[in-house]
Amino acid sequence: MNESDSFGWNLTSNLDNLQSLDVLLQINSIQASSLAIYAFELFIILILLLLSGLISGSEVAFFSLTTQQIEECKESNKLVDKKLLQLLGKQKLLLATILLLNNLINIAIVIGSTYMMWQIFGREEEGVVVVVLTAIITAAIVFFGEVVPKVIARQRSLLFSRSVARPMAFAIIIFQPAAWILAFMGEQLEKSVKKGQNQTPVSVEQLNKALELTTNNEVAKEARQILRGVINFGQINAKQIMTSRTEITAIEYATPYHILLETIKESGYSRIPIYKEKVDDIVGLLYAKDLLAYLKKESDFEWQSLIRENVFYVPETKKTDDLFQDFQTKHIHMAIVVDEYGGTSGLVTLEDVIEEIVGEINDEFDDDDEKLFVRTAEDEYIFEGKTLLSDFVKEFELHASHFDTVKGESESIGGLMLELFSKMPIRGESKEFVPFEFIIESADRKRVKKVKVRILQREDQKEED
Repeated sequence: MNESDSFGWNLTSNLDNLQSLDVLLQINSIQASSLAIYAFELFIILILLLLSGLISGSEVAFFSLTTQQIEECKESNKLVDKKLLQLLGKQKLLLATILLLNNLINIAIVIGSTYMMWQIFGREEEGVVVVVLTAIITAAIVFFGEVVPKVIARQRSLLFSRSVARPMAFAIIIFQPAAWILAFMGEQLEKSVKKGQNQTPVSVEQLNKALELTTNNEVAKEARQILRGVINFGQINAKQIMTSRTEITAIEYATPYHILLETIKESGYSRIPIYKEKVDDIVGLLYAKDLLAYLKKESDFEWQSLIRENVFYVPETKKTDDLFQDFQTKHIHMAIVVDEYGGTSGLVTLEDVIEEIVGEINDEFDDDDEKLFVRTAEDEYIFEGKTLLSDFVKEFELHASHFDTVKGESESIGGLMLELFSKMPIRGESKEFVPFEFIIESADRKRVKKVKVRILQREDQKEED
């Protein structure tokens, strides 16, 4: 082989090598771009899976908020809490939007993952791809899109709800037409189911009448009172069972230590409200047990350092069932009842709430001689004016609403007398309100102190006599 032939062969060989290198570079470039695409598609699928979890969790979070958490949002001035309350005000539309979004995102996850698998393995392996993909995507959606977020949302319902409130409000605006159609269809289906069941709600009045019909003389009076207390438990508010402002034992903040000890000893209470200047300004509660280590202190002892400032305030309209739940969750036994202007209206304890079901509770420290009424004859009683109407109706096994038409805003027998007489009555005046006759036993210019109550004889009883 001469030099020219050798040179030509080498040149041809080099050109072939260059062409092979160019092809290899093109293949590597295609593979690199494919990997970037696959990574981007995988990232999108993970984002969709995260969104699916947030939406699934929001369903549990929104609809597992407690009454206390909703009240907390109502008292808050934060915009997110106001937005949250707006969402809770249209629950059917909210639920329809959540279900719609969740299904759309899960469908997008399935479509995206299927397309990605086809790109990687090709359509020739379609059967195997579908089986493997179905198993992986189902497990991922169930675990990361349903189980984990719902567990977290149930434990942190308020925090979770606040986190998704703004995005969910925006989603409702975007998907409102479709969500409204779903909500409407669900409402119509609910109506048709209820219509098919042909059920009528049972009122509290009907339950009380049923109790009167089913109980007989052999049934103990205490059992009837407990059953009636359970039925009416959610209908009674804090104002009806509270100790009124004038009957509260409270201590002024600047009271000397020795006077404080005497007041606590005379009252016999274990928790005393502490106020500054007037009862409307309660600054905390003093627990008698906190004073045990300081009983030998001098009169100048600064007992104010023992005051507990975690005072729980409730409105007069707070229902006893909600109040009982608050006592349980907050682990407290006393609440200050306030009126619409924020002034102290009275005081209610856990014992007051429980007594609405089980009746009067007396312990070894209660004074047995201090009774709210005295029976003077078979059908005649003398009641203290401060006796609560709720206790009065329970004593005579009446319906809780027996005096609603005449009692106005009053919650005691003394207040009822003011409503019946339309003035401050004097001793000896009487009024009838079936089945009772009320006779004023004692009164001054400010209040009715004692009332004689006579049970009127009914017409059917007269005929039998």
